[in-house]
Amino acid sequence: MSAPQGWGTPGHADRYRQRVLAERRRLAAEHADMRGRQRQVLTDLLEFNAGTEFGRKHGFRHIRGIDDFRRAVPVQDYAAHAPLIERMAAGEENLLTADAPVVYFTSSGSTGAHKKIPVTPRFMQTTFFPFYYAAWAPLIEHVPEVMHRPDAVLNLKHDPLTAPSTTASGRPHVGASQVDFGARFGEPLSAELGTAAPWAALPVDVAPDDHLEKSYLRLRLAVQSDLHGLVGINPAMIAAVPYQLNLWWPRLVKEVRDGTLGGLPYGSPDPERAAELELLADYFGAVRPAWIWPRLRALFCWTTGVASLYLPALREEFGTGVSALPAPVAASEGPVGVPLDRHASAGSLVLSASVYEFADAEADLAPGTETLLAHELEVGREYHVVFSHVGGLYRYAVGDVVRVVDRVGDVPRVEYAGRATRWDAVGERLREAHVVRALRTALSSTGLELRNVACRVERAAGLPAGPGGSRHSPTAARYVFAIAPRTPWAGAEAERFTALLDGALAGESPGYARARADGRLAPPDLLLLDAAAFDRDWHASVGGGIRPTQVKDRLFRQDEAQWRRLTGAATPPPGGRASDERQGERA
Repeated sequence: MSAPQGWGTPGHADRYRQRVLAERRRLAAEHADMRGRQRQVLTDLLEFNAGTEFGRKHGFRHIRGIDDFRRAVPVQDYAAHAPLIERMAAGEENLLTADAPVVYFTSSGSTGAHKKIPVTPRFMQTTFFPFYYAAWAPLIEHVPEVMHRPDAVLNLKHDPLTAPSTTASGRPHVGASQVDFGARFGEPLSAELGTAAPWAALPVDVAPDDHLEKSYLRLRLAVQSDLHGLVGINPAMIAAVPYQLNLWWPRLVKEVRDGTLGGLPYGSPDPERAAELELLADYFGAVRPAWIWPRLRALFCWTTGVASLYLPALREEFGTGVSALPAPVAASEGPVGVPLDRHASAGSLVLSASVYEFADAEADLAPGTETLLAHELEVGREYHVVFSHVGGLYRYAVGDVVRVVDRVGDVPRVEYAGRATRWDAVGERLREAHVVRALRTALSSTGLELRNVACRVERAAGLPAGPGGSRHSPTAARYVFAIAPRTPWAGAEAERFTALLDGALAGESPGYARARADGRLAPPDLLLLDAAAFDRDWHASVGGGIRPTQVKDRLFRQDEAQWRRLTGAATPPPGGRASDERQGERA
């Protein structure tokens, strides 16, 4: 992969700014005729791909509108597309798309298997690049300092590869953050903020799958820079930074003092900066990003889901007044919404990217599910997302749920509301959004804060009597919540929180309320962990070879081994500064 070009060269920041703001203006202008723009997208994808195997099978040449399209093509997920995608990846052409994929984006499915998302030149120009550029507009408009120097931004998701994995036909099969869009698609301005920093292409050898060492090396270089922004997209990556600084602090300071990187000579020794860092840690008794980078102004990541519960307090770790600007509502398969202003969580539909359809989030998607169009959505409701675009995905159920926050003109503005996965041990039908809202209600009512949370269903044999003196069913289940509090919770606080959480879950899900009333579900249980439990768990996943971008917050954790790793008597890695005290009691 060639090195990112442009950043740090005269005029590049101005050219980048002009492109980003121009794309935002163009997307905003499309709002004037939402229905007409969506009709154009459908017409274009049908005409462009009419001669493909999929297009011929489903009669694309005879489709005249969205109703014809719905009748001709069922709602389908990745598994339904996979046979044709695998044939494409093996080298066959003209199956889903008229133009051949240049790369395949990787994406972890619900089973953990890596999807192959075909990425064609037409997809990139029509669907991807407009939202990709526009997404940066709020950041560069309100924190222009991020463009002043190549090392003004620490881009945690940037992870270039010299030898990417490939498909059977030799096409790269990589994460979107590992693709050089300039080299692959002729977009010289596409290199993101922070991708020309000294740590972007590490100057020392490190194994491609040693992601923790790569994270360390980037932090080692970044502590000597004056950061103004931090890009993570995945908020769990940003949440890991304070822990990593404390964990690796002695090594970081020593290497700054000695002028080494990974134990090898690098640059000049900097005893002055090392002494400054030591003084900060000694004075405050811990290490906070705010003290290392006092002029940091913005975090760029997803701000909804589980992250919405911990981001307000996490922002303070990076400095008073630091903003958390939302990344687009998007998946590897395509975009849904892009924030065009500083709204805390939501973005407008990207009208020129895909044909969008929606289905009530409480319904189970099936091939014949009736769908709604964008103009039919209701503010405050949640919906499954189904989209179709010129890149070869048709009526594709991406597996995400969005909530309509409001409208800008006629165009819905949506925020990510979690995966469509539903937990249904005894008929409770809980979605991630239900649980997040219930947690927020209980936290708000008690004034408590958390660092992260996960839950699972357990069989609850031998429970005490249920509501009204009735006994729970011998096969009753209960939800167990593992929470890392921001500060220790007193026993009475934890008990009240658990009771409020139970009531809030019943308010969110009628199925949960019925299961509690008739004894199929017992009251939830609470396991309080130490503050660093989720950080250690995240590090364990990354240390096992999973790319940091793919280790996301996971609310539902039914896997026994993973649950034990999170909640068991784990201790910090050797040499770490993180506390190993555990609250460990059940409320």
